[in-house]
Amino acid sequence: MLRQRLWVLMVCAGLVFGPPGSARGETAAGFPAVKGPCSMVFPEDHGPHPAYRTEWWYYTGHVASADGRRFGYQWTVFRHRTAPGEVRAAWDVPPSAWRSHQVFLAHRAVSDLDRGRFVYAERILRGALGMAGARQIDGRTTVEAAGSSLTIGPRKHRLKGEGGGFAVDLALIPAKRPILHGRNGYSRKGSTPERASCYYSLTRLTTEGTLTIGGVTHRVRGLSWMDQEYSSAALEPGLRGWDWFGLQLSDQTELMIYLLRQADGGFSAASSGTFVAASGDHRHLRAQDMAVEILDDWKSPHSGATYPAGWRIRVDGLDLDLRVHPSLADQELQTPRSTGITYWEGSVSIRGTAAGRTVDGSGYAELTGYARPFDGPL
Repeated sequence: MLRQRLWVLMVCAGLVFGPPGSARGETAAGFPAVKGPCSMVFPEDHGPHPAYRTEWWYYTGHVASADGRRFGYQWTVFRHRTAPGEVRAAWDVPPSAWRSHQVFLAHRAVSDLDRGRFVYAERILRGALGMAGARQIDGRTTVEAAGSSLTIGPRKHRLKGEGGGFAVDLALIPAKRPILHGRNGYSRKGSTPERASCYYSLTRLTTEGTLTIGGVTHRVRGLSWMDQEYSSAALEPGLRGWDWFGLQLSDQTELMIYLLRQADGGFSAASSGTFVAASGDHRHLRAQDMAVEILDDWKSPHSGATYPAGWRIRVDGLDLDLRVHPSLADQELQTPRSTGITYWEGSVSIRGTAAGRTVDGSGYAELTGYARPFDGPL
């Protein structure tokens, strides 16, 4: 999902109606705050939460054609609210279709794993004149922004994106129920209660459709991961960025980890994760439950940033020991026309052991704050 960097932006990286039963307050800027369990209800909470400052719908996955050609993909739309509700009420008198306090940003990428090619595209649009928007009608969510569209219906998700010389058109069916991270969806990102988000994932979605790259359209099948998250909080001072992993293992389990990196090189105690069993049951992981060792690094020829490029991840109490490596070295995005952020977001491969048994798998990693620290508002 640039997730927390859309915390880091405030100019782009989020929200009128919080989820049913959410614990809310007001931030200093007048946006609602997330301060306790989010108590999400579906399909309602697949839809937008427009009062909060930042929100995103984020999909990644791995698909292959009938002849075995492998691809990874990322599809993300961010929603950013530029002013709180009371400001909007004064500004929108009289109302106008040209006015909007909502900004939508789209990032898409494809990793052509067998050809060693990485392509991406970015756009930014205001939520005015029908150029971009997010809505929910009769339980069906629609998100549209600059060549990217998402529909979440009662049984499947439809994901489309075109531009930048590539396109995806995919149907995704959840194989597990939504996973609420943290405490019933309340995901702490700092030392105070309001430095938090409402965060859930669909960690395993069967996927099929078409992917077009290099002028050739491939029919593909595979697995995807979906995140949705929203917040109004600012990134805590002293945090330089984060490393996020969404990993799908061959034993039908999944692992999400986010590591908030401090200026001194350590990880914030608010770092955490979630392990999802094959049954769909899940377990919250604290920072002290996880050990992450960097095995290698890679220096970008584009930005000059040096990123981790291999990890050993161990989880206490689960007998989980994984080696994670980028499927391609260069999966860096530079996005001057939208978020203004340079980050690494890409396909990773996995090998290791779970409860003494060999497992493998694939996933995605997001690495931010390496080209420039995120010392600023979320």
